[in-house]
Amino acid sequence: MIGSKDELTLGTLSLTYRVLFTGFLVVVGLGLCMAGAQIMLTHGKADGKAGLSIDDIVYSYYGNRSGSKLEAALTGKMKDKAPAEVNIALIKWVRDGAPASQWETVKPLLEKQCAKCHDEESGLPEVTKLEVAQSLAETDHGASIASLTRVSHIHLFGISFIFLFVGAIFGLAEFNQFWKLILISTPFAFLVLDVASWWLTKFWPSCAWLTMIGGLGYSLAATVMFATSFAQMWLPRWTKKTTD
Repeated sequence: MIGSKDELTLGTLSLTYRVLFTGFLVVVGLGLCMAGAQIMLTHGKADGKAGLSIDDIVYSYYGNRSGSKLEAALTGKMKDKAPAEVNIALIKWVRDGAPASQWETVKPLLEKQCAKCHDEESGLPEVTKLEVAQSLAETDHGASIASLTRVSHIHLFGISFIFLFVGAIFGLAEFNQFWKLILISTPFAFLVLDVASWWLTKFWPSCAWLTMIGGLGYSLAATVMFATSFAQMWLPRWTKKTTD
């Protein structure tokens, strides 16, 4: 348990700080749940099947070298964004080599089904431009180095701050000191592993399982810290000490 010199604990915090910390953990927890849902709705559909699999990770980072990004999207995460007949027509164009001679037939389909989201301001590929559509119709090599660099630095900077504050709150818990240190450090270690696994999978698809381990590792550690923090801030077993 906590050492005698550590007088400030979650249970002895004033109501003001317990409400503050609880609000932060609730919002961050919801944010992490939304991140998980976003992963399932994007990467989780890369192979055209529901649920996150090793193939989803390989297709996302290494690519599906047997096809193109456009076809992979039309049979996977974007399959329900357009009628089946439109998807079939676009896939046929891709398999025919994305010829410019058929662009006047293909362009209206893309404008009607895709332009709403794939515009200049969205940051998504502007598929209504011939050169962009043709580049997406080439063999799928997965995430580009530029996109990996962008996403990596966003995750490393952003999520590390979340773990910093969650760890700071959990640091006030009455918990075995050895396991407390393990739990506080684990999310950072697995975050680095998670991001590193994207780069490894980009070049060696057999490393995709590291992404699963990385995500699972920091999720479990965060769950324990969240649950412990909530319990010790509000359950009488710990909060009654404020009135002793």
